[in-house]
Amino acid sequence: MKILRTILAALIVFLPAVTIADMPGNLYLGQTPPGMKAALFGPGIVNIGMNTRDIAVSPDGTEIYFSLVMGLEGSSVIAGTRLVNGRWTSPEVVPQLGLPGYSSVEPFISPDGKRFYFSSNRPSPGKKENPSDFDIWFMEREGEEWGAPRNLGEPVNTENGEYFPSLTRDGTLYFTGFNVEAKEERIMRARFENGRFARPEDLPPQVNAGLARFNAFVASDESYLIVPIVGLPDSRGGCDYYVTFRNADGTWTDPRNLGDAVNSADGYEFSASVSPDGKYLFFVSARLPGKEEMPSPLTMAFLRGLHDSAPNGFPAVYWVDARVIDESKGTRLSS
Repeated sequence: MKILRTILAALIVFLPAVTIADMPGNLYLGQTPPGMKAALFGPGIVNIGMNTRDIAVSPDGTEIYFSLVMGLEGSSVIAGTRLVNGRWTSPEVVPQLGLPGYSSVEPFISPDGKRFYFSSNRPSPGKKENPSDFDIWFMEREGEEWGAPRNLGEPVNTENGEYFPSLTRDGTLYFTGFNVEAKEERIMRARFENGRFARPEDLPPQVNAGLARFNAFVASDESYLIVPIVGLPDSRGGCDYYVTFRNADGTWTDPRNLGDAVNSADGYEFSASVSPDGKYLFFVSARLPGKEEMPSPLTMAFLRGLHDSAPNGFPAVYWVDARVIDESKGTRLSS
């Protein structure tokens, strides 16, 4: 643990060395928007060769946050960049979310921009420390900064793990929790009533489909869910991204595979979100360059360069036009 904390501390110190001071002050880091073919998001800025996952964009588009994981399953931090005076700042670890020896992942900013939610196994006041027990936490907006992290508490958080917070415009919380009776993780929902979250409920089989499912992203109007699911018949062979639409009567459609634009045989396709303007789908996948992009024979110089860039086999964040969701239904979706 001491060695791990030392390495993580070094990460926190050196991450800001990545500079984008000359990037144009456009939204989404000034990048050319993707089409129907997925592209890396923020190469050299967000994707720096590490295990990178989870994108959260503020409602006004001027803040972007993402998770960085040490190795494949190590401790993790949440880093971010802001658009200030027409320029994006160099990415930095959010100070409150860089606690050595613990993990903070899965950032989500509420649709009103006032709360920053995330999942973490950080120590919680009044609870026995348990590194395997992730809870949902939040920070309140305080001017241009975020306040101290606070545990969301019961009835959402339990002695089991809670992950991947995602909220609708009316404050309903969707997350991954553990169903004790079924002995498996399920997608759950907690309505916001009378100033607090109500007791969570499991979503129906149309959402909790397949052999395993987790990390559902909900549209702000609750019109659809994007759910990573394992084990459905039309899977590309790993964990695939599916969409299920909410009907007028509150029921959900059967999950529909989002297709080859986002899905592959990769098992690390487990984190997706949609930009606040509804234009882009962000998703995580662990891919390697195609054969045509590699020298033959492979060289040490190429392998060293691969270590510090994506795609390199580590999870990385991609983005694609959100019409890949629209085409599953045939109509334009709200964000």
